[in-house]
Amino acid sequence: MAHKDNSKEKIVYVGDSRVRKGSGFITPPDYTAYPGKSEAFIPNFLLKEWMVGVVVLVGFLVLTIAEPAPLGYPANPTASVIPMPDWYFLFLYQFLKYPYASGDYVVLGTLGIPGVAFGSLLLAPFLDRGKERRFYKRPIASSLMFLSLASIVYLTNFAWTHYQEELKATGQVPEHIQREEEAREKREQGLPTSNAPKQQEVAIVDKDDPAMETYKKATCVSCHAADLKGAAGPSLRGVGDKHGKEEIMSIIKEGYNGKMPAVYDTAISAGVTDEELDHLAEWLAKQKTEQ
Repeated sequence: MAHKDNSKEKIVYVGDSRVRKGSGFITPPDYTAYPGKSEAFIPNFLLKEWMVGVVVLVGFLVLTIAEPAPLGYPANPTASVIPMPDWYFLFLYQFLKYPYASGDYVVLGTLGIPGVAFGSLLLAPFLDRGKERRFYKRPIASSLMFLSLASIVYLTNFAWTHYQEELKATGQVPEHIQREEEAREKREQGLPTSNAPKQQEVAIVDKDDPAMETYKKATCVSCHAADLKGAAGPSLRGVGDKHGKEEIMSIIKEGYNGKMPAVYDTAISAGVTDEELDHLAEWLAKQKTEQ
């Protein structure tokens, strides 16, 4: 090896025989190779995970106390609605529609197949114990993962598409969309929305009239409440300002604008006569804001 600045000297590089030639990526050893620096999973690591879980749980409890769950729209037992779960359950909702997961096989669809699927996720760390982490080197695990993701995406999309087709076929509009459209129309017309301050309460006209009993007997109270203030349906106080007797009778027999179903058959089946319904329509037409 050269020691002086002389270009004629031959330089020889001597390698260290103790260093082996590398063959690419070297898998680092686990911590058990370093005495005193390893950590037991139980109880050390598990205790840390539990502590983190407790902190997250306390955070959720604080949120639930500070921000109570908002109430949804009042239930309307007379409305024909298509039940739909939240979006993250759509794939299970669609799965339960198939013949092999419902009817006589409902136990298989609700407990059997989902139990195997989620049980496999719990057992995956114990069954797949290979050191390889590249997905293309693990064909079985990777194939099952992609198959599960593809199934969830397909079932979710199919459930939502079928729901939209059912809405078009039945002519239904979800209640929250109806409320949004009504609020937008009121804003465009300069009318107060539901968030506006409450106006002076309108009194019931002739509340001792026999039509009040007919109103209850015809099951009108299920939507419009016993005090006519409205529950699942709109308030009937002041309805006479908008509709006359003939219009109200037409609404009872034919429904109203796709938002209120016809209640004539229901009232007749409850024992209400045509004369009583006629008097009820006349009484409702008297419900005006100013008398």
